[in-house]
Amino acid sequence: MSTYTIILILILIVAIALILIVMVQNPKGGGLSSSFGGGGAQSMGGVQNTNNFLDRSTWTLAISMFALILLANFAIPRATNTNPQLENTLENVNTTTPTNTSAPVTTNDSI
Repeated sequence: MSTYTIILILILIVAIALILIVMVQNPKGGGLSSSFGGGGAQSMGGVQNTNNFLDRSTWTLAISMFALILLANFAIPRATNTNPQLENTLENVNTTTPTNTSAPVTTNDSI
């Protein structure tokens, strides 16, 4: 497996994780933090800590996705030579020169 393929797989994993983290969040105070309930939220670290974790994980995943996309740009396999098929198709082409030696026809259209 090439480096480029591995980076693409990592980008897909980070993208899916980012989608899931964003879908869990609720900007109105609900989401994952409200699903624990009153006493359960305190045992899980509290509502504020859950929101901080979701915010930090969203930013971390977004920054890592940006870095992976930039890294993938440098890992793209590129050909070192020009397109050999194009050069091979033009090898046996005969060129001809125009034999029209008469003067061009002039008109008085542009006065």
